[in-house]
Amino acid sequence: MTSCWVVTEGIAGTENQCLGVAEALGVMPEVKRVMLRFPWRTISPWGGPEPSFAFTGDLMAPPWPDLVISSGRKAIGAARYIRKRAGNQTMIVQIQDPRGFYDLFDLVCVPAHDPAKGDHVIRTVAAPNRITPLRLQDAAQEFTAQFLHLPVPRVAVMIGGNSKAYHMSVAATRNLCDSLISLADSGYGVMVTASRRTGAQNRAILENMLRHDNIFLWDGQGSNPYFGMLGCADFIMVTADSVSMLSEAASTGKPVYMIPLAGGHKRIDRLHKNLIDGGYVRPFEGILEKYRYAPLQDAALIAAAVKKRLKP
Repeated sequence: MTSCWVVTEGIAGTENQCLGVAEALGVMPEVKRVMLRFPWRTISPWGGPEPSFAFTGDLMAPPWPDLVISSGRKAIGAARYIRKRAGNQTMIVQIQDPRGFYDLFDLVCVPAHDPAKGDHVIRTVAAPNRITPLRLQDAAQEFTAQFLHLPVPRVAVMIGGNSKAYHMSVAATRNLCDSLISLADSGYGVMVTASRRTGAQNRAILENMLRHDNIFLWDGQGSNPYFGMLGCADFIMVTADSVSMLSEAASTGKPVYMIPLAGGHKRIDRLHKNLIDGGYVRPFEGILEKYRYAPLQDAALIAAAVKKRLKP
Protein backbone atom coordinates (compact mmCIF):
# COMPACT_ATOMS: atom_id res chain seq x y z
CA MET A 1 0.00 0.00 0.00
CA THR A 2 1.35 3.41 -1.01
CA SER A 3 1.91 5.66 1.99
CA CYS A 4 0.77 9.24 1.37
CA TRP A 5 0.78 12.61 3.08
CA VAL A 6 -1.51 15.47 2.08
CA VAL A 7 0.36 18.65 3.05
CA THR A 8 -1.47 22.00 3.06
CA GLU A 9 -1.91 25.19 5.05
CA GLY A 10 -5.25 23.81 6.28
CA ILE A 11 -7.42 25.79 3.87
CA ALA A 12 -10.43 23.59 3.11
CA GLY A 13 -10.59 24.30 -0.62
CA THR A 14 -6.96 23.42 -1.35
CA GLU A 15 -6.99 20.47 1.04
CA ASN A 16 -10.04 18.99 -0.69
CA GLN A 17 -8.25 19.21 -4.04
CA CYS A 18 -5.41 17.12 -2.64
CA LEU A 19 -7.80 14.67 -0.98
CA GLY A 20 -9.64 14.25 -4.27
CA VAL A 21 -6.42 13.14 -5.96
CA ALA A 22 -5.55 10.80 -3.08
CA GLU A 23 -9.01 9.23 -3.22
CA ALA A 24 -8.72 8.80 -7.00
CA LEU A 25 -5.43 6.96 -6.36
CA GLY A 26 -7.14 4.70 -3.85
CA VAL A 27 -4.80 5.65 -0.98
CA MET A 28 -5.60 6.66 2.60
CA PRO A 29 -3.58 9.84 3.18
CA GLU A 30 -2.35 11.26 6.44
CA VAL A 31 -3.26 14.94 6.43
CA LYS A 32 -0.50 17.32 7.54
CA ARG A 33 -1.61 20.89 8.20
CA VAL A 34 1.56 22.94 8.30
CA MET A 35 2.07 26.59 9.10
CA LEU A 36 5.18 28.78 9.24
CA ARG A 37 6.55 30.93 12.03
CA PHE A 38 7.60 34.54 11.48
CA PRO A 39 9.58 35.55 9.44
CA TRP A 40 9.30 32.45 7.23
CA ARG A 41 5.54 32.84 6.76
CA THR A 42 6.34 36.16 5.06
CA ILE A 43 9.44 35.28 3.04
CA SER A 44 8.73 31.64 2.17
CA PRO A 45 9.30 30.21 -0.38
CA TRP A 46 11.54 33.02 -1.70
CA GLY A 47 13.87 33.11 1.30
CA GLY A 48 15.63 29.81 0.73
CA PRO A 49 15.36 26.42 2.48
CA GLU A 50 13.37 26.45 5.71
CA PRO A 51 14.85 24.95 8.91
CA SER A 52 12.81 22.46 10.92
CA PHE A 53 11.94 25.08 13.59
CA ALA A 54 10.33 27.32 10.93
CA PHE A 55 7.26 25.05 10.88
CA THR A 56 4.35 24.77 13.27
CA GLY A 57 1.37 22.46 13.13
CA ASP A 58 1.60 18.77 12.32
CA LEU A 59 5.00 17.12 12.62
CA MET A 60 6.94 16.26 9.47
CA ALA A 61 9.44 13.55 10.38
CA PRO A 62 10.53 10.04 9.29
CA PRO A 63 9.37 7.59 8.21
CA TRP A 64 8.86 9.59 5.03
CA PRO A 65 5.91 8.60 2.84
CA ASP A 66 6.06 7.22 -0.69
CA LEU A 67 3.98 10.17 -1.92
CA VAL A 68 3.31 13.76 -0.86
CA ILE A 69 0.41 15.69 -2.39
CA SER A 70 0.76 19.36 -1.47
CA SER A 71 -1.01 22.61 -2.22
CA GLY A 72 -0.76 26.23 -1.15
CA ARG A 73 2.10 28.75 -0.91
CA LYS A 74 3.20 27.73 2.59
CA ALA A 75 3.20 24.10 1.53
CA ILE A 76 5.93 24.91 -1.03
CA GLY A 77 8.37 25.37 1.84
CA ALA A 78 7.16 22.14 3.44
CA ALA A 79 7.66 20.27 0.17
CA ARG A 80 11.18 21.68 -0.09
CA TYR A 81 11.89 20.55 3.49
CA ILE A 82 10.64 17.02 2.77
CA ARG A 83 12.56 16.86 -0.52
CA LYS A 84 15.80 17.78 1.23
CA ARG A 85 15.41 15.11 3.92
CA ALA A 86 13.63 12.32 2.10
CA GLY A 87 15.50 12.68 -1.19
CA ASN A 88 14.34 10.30 -3.90
CA GLN A 89 12.41 8.22 -1.38
CA THR A 90 9.33 10.42 -1.72
CA MET A 91 7.48 11.55 -4.85
CA ILE A 92 6.14 15.08 -4.41
CA VAL A 93 3.11 16.30 -6.35
CA GLN A 94 2.01 19.93 -6.20
CA ILE A 95 -1.62 20.87 -6.82
CA GLN A 96 -1.93 24.50 -8.04
CA ASP A 97 0.78 26.61 -9.62
CA PRO A 98 3.86 26.99 -7.32
CA ARG A 99 4.77 30.17 -9.22
CA GLY A 100 8.22 29.23 -10.49
CA PHE A 101 9.37 26.64 -7.95
CA TYR A 102 8.69 23.81 -10.37
CA ASP A 103 11.94 21.90 -9.79
CA LEU A 104 10.92 21.13 -6.20
CA PHE A 105 8.23 18.77 -7.47
CA ASP A 106 8.09 15.57 -9.47
CA LEU A 107 4.73 16.61 -10.86
CA VAL A 108 2.89 19.96 -10.94
CA CYS A 109 -0.84 19.91 -11.63
CA VAL A 110 -2.59 23.12 -12.68
CA PRO A 111 -5.91 24.02 -14.30
CA ALA A 112 -5.79 25.22 -17.90
CA HIS A 113 -6.33 28.86 -16.87
CA ASP A 114 -2.94 28.91 -15.09
CA PRO A 115 0.20 29.75 -17.11
CA ALA A 116 2.52 26.95 -15.87
CA LYS A 117 4.07 24.79 -18.59
CA GLY A 118 6.73 22.08 -18.66
CA ASP A 119 7.48 18.41 -19.15
CA HIS A 120 6.28 17.52 -15.67
CA VAL A 121 3.25 19.87 -15.66
CA ILE A 122 -0.21 18.29 -15.96
CA ARG A 123 -2.97 20.63 -17.11
CA THR A 124 -6.59 19.96 -16.19
CA VAL A 125 -9.76 21.78 -17.25
CA ALA A 126 -10.53 23.00 -13.73
CA ALA A 127 -9.57 22.14 -10.14
CA PRO A 128 -9.43 18.51 -8.94
CA ASN A 129 -12.00 17.64 -6.30
CA ARG A 130 -13.69 14.83 -4.38
CA ILE A 131 -16.80 14.49 -6.54
CA THR A 132 -17.49 10.95 -7.78
CA PRO A 133 -20.76 9.24 -8.75
CA LEU A 134 -20.54 7.02 -5.63
CA ARG A 135 -19.99 10.00 -3.30
CA LEU A 136 -22.99 11.81 -4.82
CA GLN A 137 -25.14 8.67 -4.51
CA ASP A 138 -24.18 8.12 -0.87
CA ALA A 139 -24.69 11.78 0.02
CA ALA A 140 -28.09 11.86 -1.69
CA GLN A 141 -29.20 8.84 0.37
CA GLU A 142 -27.90 10.43 3.58
CA PHE A 143 -29.82 13.68 3.07
CA THR A 144 -32.94 12.43 1.25
CA ALA A 145 -35.16 12.88 4.31
CA GLN A 146 -33.92 16.46 4.84
CA PHE A 147 -35.04 17.49 1.35
CA LEU A 148 -38.12 15.28 1.07
CA HIS A 149 -40.50 18.22 1.53
CA LEU A 150 -39.05 20.03 -1.51
CA PRO A 151 -40.69 19.55 -4.92
CA VAL A 152 -38.79 18.36 -7.97
CA PRO A 153 -36.94 19.39 -10.00
CA ARG A 154 -34.50 20.54 -7.33
CA VAL A 155 -31.85 23.22 -7.60
CA ALA A 156 -28.68 23.26 -5.47
CA VAL A 157 -27.48 26.85 -4.98
CA MET A 158 -23.87 27.25 -3.84
CA ILE A 159 -23.11 30.80 -2.70
CA GLY A 160 -19.58 32.09 -2.18
CA GLY A 161 -19.07 35.80 -1.76
CA ASN A 162 -16.40 38.43 -1.33
CA SER A 163 -12.82 37.70 -2.36
CA LYS A 164 -9.80 39.57 -3.70
CA ALA A 165 -11.34 39.43 -7.18
CA TYR A 166 -15.10 39.59 -6.51
CA HIS A 167 -17.59 41.61 -4.51
CA MET A 168 -21.01 40.34 -3.47
CA SER A 169 -23.04 43.47 -2.82
CA VAL A 170 -26.27 43.76 -0.90
CA ALA A 171 -28.04 44.54 -4.18
CA ALA A 172 -26.60 41.41 -5.84
CA THR A 173 -27.72 39.30 -2.89
CA ARG A 174 -31.23 40.71 -3.04
CA ASN A 175 -31.40 40.13 -6.80
CA LEU A 176 -30.28 36.53 -6.31
CA CYS A 177 -32.95 36.02 -3.64
CA ASP A 178 -35.59 37.38 -6.02
CA SER A 179 -34.46 34.88 -8.68
CA LEU A 180 -34.55 31.98 -6.23
CA ILE A 181 -38.00 32.96 -4.98
CA SER A 182 -39.18 33.10 -8.60
CA LEU A 183 -37.86 29.57 -9.15
CA ALA A 184 -39.57 28.39 -5.96
CA ASP A 185 -42.85 30.02 -7.01
CA SER A 186 -42.54 28.15 -10.32
CA GLY A 187 -42.42 24.81 -8.50
CA TYR A 188 -38.70 24.18 -8.14
CA GLY A 189 -37.28 22.87 -4.89
CA VAL A 190 -34.39 25.17 -3.96
CA MET A 191 -31.54 24.06 -1.67
CA VAL A 192 -29.20 26.89 -0.63
CA THR A 193 -25.89 26.90 1.20
CA ALA A 194 -23.66 29.91 1.85
CA SER A 195 -19.99 30.19 2.78
CA ARG A 196 -18.00 32.27 5.26
CA ARG A 197 -17.20 34.67 2.44
CA THR A 198 -20.90 35.42 1.98
CA GLY A 199 -20.62 37.64 5.04
CA ALA A 200 -22.96 38.34 7.94
CA GLN A 201 -24.91 41.10 6.15
CA ASN A 202 -25.59 39.01 3.05
CA ARG A 203 -26.35 35.98 5.20
CA ALA A 204 -29.00 37.99 7.06
CA ILE A 205 -30.56 38.97 3.73
CA LEU A 206 -30.73 35.33 2.66
CA GLU A 207 -32.36 34.35 5.95
CA ASN A 208 -34.92 37.16 5.79
CA MET A 209 -35.86 36.83 2.12
CA LEU A 210 -35.74 33.09 1.51
CA ARG A 211 -38.70 32.22 3.71
CA HIS A 212 -40.56 29.93 1.31
CA ASP A 213 -41.98 26.44 1.62
CA ASN A 214 -40.02 25.37 -1.46
CA ILE A 215 -36.67 26.72 -0.23
CA PHE A 216 -34.21 25.08 2.16
CA LEU A 217 -31.42 27.32 3.51
CA TRP A 218 -28.80 25.50 5.56
CA ASP A 219 -28.41 27.21 8.93
CA GLY A 220 -24.90 25.92 9.54
CA GLN A 221 -26.04 23.45 12.20
CA GLY A 222 -25.48 19.70 12.06
CA SER A 223 -23.87 17.78 9.22
CA ASN A 224 -22.89 19.86 6.20
CA PRO A 225 -25.37 18.97 3.43
CA TYR A 226 -23.13 20.29 0.61
CA PHE A 227 -22.53 16.93 -1.07
CA GLY A 228 -26.11 15.92 -0.32
CA MET A 229 -27.40 18.98 -2.17
CA LEU A 230 -25.22 18.14 -5.18
CA GLY A 231 -26.41 14.54 -5.06
CA CYS A 232 -30.11 15.44 -4.82
CA ALA A 233 -30.01 18.29 -7.36
CA ASP A 234 -31.35 18.27 -10.90
CA PHE A 235 -29.70 21.67 -11.52
CA ILE A 236 -26.80 23.45 -9.82
CA MET A 237 -26.22 27.19 -9.48
CA VAL A 238 -22.83 28.53 -8.33
CA THR A 239 -21.57 32.07 -7.78
CA ALA A 240 -18.81 33.12 -10.19
CA ASP A 241 -16.17 33.74 -7.50
CA SER A 242 -15.53 30.12 -6.49
CA VAL A 243 -13.14 28.05 -8.60
CA SER A 244 -13.60 25.08 -6.26
CA MET A 245 -17.40 25.07 -6.31
CA LEU A 246 -17.58 25.58 -10.08
CA SER A 247 -15.14 22.71 -10.56
CA GLU A 248 -17.11 20.44 -8.22
CA ALA A 249 -20.40 21.30 -9.89
CA ALA A 250 -18.99 20.61 -13.36
CA SER A 251 -17.79 17.21 -12.11
CA THR A 252 -21.37 16.04 -11.45
CA GLY A 253 -22.61 15.90 -15.05
CA LYS A 254 -25.64 17.96 -14.02
CA PRO A 255 -26.56 21.31 -15.63
CA VAL A 256 -24.54 24.06 -13.96
CA TYR A 257 -25.49 27.74 -14.08
CA MET A 258 -23.03 30.42 -13.01
CA ILE A 259 -24.37 33.35 -10.95
CA PRO A 260 -22.56 36.58 -11.93
CA LEU A 261 -20.86 38.79 -9.36
CA ALA A 262 -19.16 42.17 -9.66
CA GLY A 263 -15.41 42.07 -10.27
CA GLY A 264 -13.23 39.48 -11.94
CA HIS A 265 -9.67 38.39 -12.57
CA LYS A 266 -7.93 37.34 -15.77
CA ARG A 267 -7.20 33.83 -14.49
CA ILE A 268 -10.73 33.21 -13.26
CA ASP A 269 -12.17 34.79 -16.39
CA ARG A 270 -10.20 32.22 -18.40
CA LEU A 271 -11.64 29.42 -16.24
CA HIS A 272 -15.17 30.71 -16.86
CA LYS A 273 -14.50 30.85 -20.61
CA ASN A 274 -13.07 27.33 -20.63
CA LEU A 275 -16.05 25.95 -18.71
CA ILE A 276 -18.60 27.76 -20.87
CA ASP A 277 -16.87 27.01 -24.19
CA GLY A 278 -16.51 23.36 -23.15
CA GLY A 279 -20.24 23.08 -22.52
CA TYR A 280 -19.91 22.41 -18.79
CA VAL A 281 -21.39 25.65 -17.47
CA ARG A 282 -23.87 28.25 -18.65
CA PRO A 283 -24.46 31.80 -17.36
CA PHE A 284 -27.61 32.10 -15.27
CA GLU A 285 -30.10 34.41 -16.92
CA GLY A 286 -33.22 33.49 -14.98
CA ILE A 287 -34.09 30.26 -16.82
CA LEU A 288 -32.95 26.68 -16.16
CA GLU A 289 -32.80 24.19 -19.01
CA LYS A 290 -31.53 20.62 -19.12
CA TYR A 291 -28.35 19.94 -21.11
CA ARG A 292 -25.72 17.22 -21.23
CA TYR A 293 -21.93 17.10 -21.02
CA ALA A 294 -19.26 14.62 -19.97
CA PRO A 295 -18.47 15.44 -16.32
CA LEU A 296 -15.01 16.63 -15.45
CA GLN A 297 -12.69 14.00 -13.98
CA ASP A 298 -9.67 16.13 -13.18
CA ALA A 299 -8.69 14.23 -10.01
CA ALA A 300 -8.71 10.95 -11.92
CA LEU A 301 -6.59 12.51 -14.69
CA ILE A 302 -3.96 13.60 -12.16
CA ALA A 303 -4.09 10.23 -10.39
CA ALA A 304 -3.36 8.43 -13.66
CA ALA A 305 -0.31 10.65 -14.24
CA VAL A 306 0.92 10.02 -10.69
CA LYS A 307 0.59 6.25 -11.09
CA LYS A 308 2.76 6.33 -14.20
CA ARG A 309 5.56 8.09 -12.32
CA LEU A 310 5.23 6.51 -8.86
CA LYS A 311 8.05 4.14 -8.00
CA PRO A 312 6.89 0.56 -7.27
